[in-house]
Amino acid sequence: MTNERAITIDHSHERTFSDQDVVSKSSSTGHSSVSDTAEVYQDSKAISLSETEGEKGLPPVQHDEEQPDGGYGWFVVLGAFLVQVTSFGTCTSCIKFLGVMQDYFERNMFNNVANATVNLSFVGTLAMVCLNSVSPIVQICVSMFGIRYVLIAGTIFVALGLEMAGFSTQIWHLYLTQGVVFGIGASCIYVAIMGVAPQWFGRRRGLALGIIASGSGIGGLVIPFVMTAINSSLGFGWTYRILGFICLFCDVVACLTVKERKPSAIRNRKKLSQIVNFSVLKDTNFVIFCIASNVGLFGYFVPYFFLPSYASYLGLDESKGSALVAVSSACNFVGRVITGILADRIGKVNTNLIFTLITALSCLLIWTFASNYGTLMAFSTVFGLTSGSYFALISPITAYLLGMDRFPSGLSLLLVTNVIPVFGSNIASAIEAGPFFSYKMFSGVAYLVATITLVVLKLRLNRNPFAKV
Repeated sequence: MTNERAITIDHSHERTFSDQDVVSKSSSTGHSSVSDTAEVYQDSKAISLSETEGEKGLPPVQHDEEQPDGGYGWFVVLGAFLVQVTSFGTCTSCIKFLGVMQDYFERNMFNNVANATVNLSFVGTLAMVCLNSVSPIVQICVSMFGIRYVLIAGTIFVALGLEMAGFSTQIWHLYLTQGVVFGIGASCIYVAIMGVAPQWFGRRRGLALGIIASGSGIGGLVIPFVMTAINSSLGFGWTYRILGFICLFCDVVACLTVKERKPSAIRNRKKLSQIVNFSVLKDTNFVIFCIASNVGLFGYFVPYFFLPSYASYLGLDESKGSALVAVSSACNFVGRVITGILADRIGKVNTNLIFTLITALSCLLIWTFASNYGTLMAFSTVFGLTSGSYFALISPITAYLLGMDRFPSGLSLLLVTNVIPVFGSNIASAIEAGPFFSYKMFSGVAYLVATITLVVLKLRLNRNPFAKV
């Protein structure tokens, strides 16, 4: 039977939570951790809650001081936002906008190369794979050397990868430069900023991380058009060099503004088992969130890949097909900010659940029956607004489920699992059963299954459907 307790938060007001409101079950210890690092204070001292044997209990929560919830944290948000615009935005733009540089390469450089289209499409995919797969190694480096040195290393790799890509003469050159070197650099910066940003916020954590995540939406929207304009006038070499300088400037700003609240707390960890804590994989709620996230991500890139070609299939102009992707990316930026705001008000898991459900319905009910430009634009708008909720909430939900002590390990391991969904578009195209029908069903079903999985997570956290979780 669940006991109720009244606890005081931040000396400002009192609320009553059930154990399931603040507990994330851990099957490895038999105990649970305070969700979202729940800053629970009474007379400036952390409260330690316990229960009788056989019931769920809360381990002691240790906090030296109340999180500032702003102040210098907004400079951290600025630096992290710029990183998302350039580094992560470049990765996503390479996947969303395959034609940005690909048409030029096919006509002018690799016109005699067999399967050039397929081979070039893996450049952006390889960058995303590297970004996600090396995240545990990056977390080890952050714990050993501190965030500043990791940010500097990532900045060098990002700029170097793009500058070297400008001298490419073979497709494998792009694999090494834009794929591997740039991808590793982007991972260094991304993991570092997403690990430190939550340290500066408590109640406004969802808003802050939503603003940061929206940066990749801006980058994914603006960067392809910038690359196209530069390529038309200066050629592909200078396109990559200028993009490299832009990333260098923004990442240097991040190096100057992003810092840890308590650097020593991280660098004191010496053991590998403490730096990357694999015990988080024994936390049932976290594993459920990983499953829901990865299943949903399988359907994320599919519309961006196939909307332009579907528009052409319907007899629409090529410019209208590009406009659909542009509008969806713009709405993605707005949607991530809205996601962060709602997460602080109605709960992080609740927000992710609602937005994932709307995304599934948009694929199954709007895109499936879209036969004209107006309907496709409606789908692009709804899909853009709701599909990016995961990127805005990955950090808040991970911190909510695991607590800040285990948050870095959980985030890095979750990013590793995100490697698989990058190939969702390839899988969707392989099971084509009719003109674009499988693409619509693939995305819709992926998000629907993710929704059901999130429902399971919500009910495990609190059986009250209206509870804030």
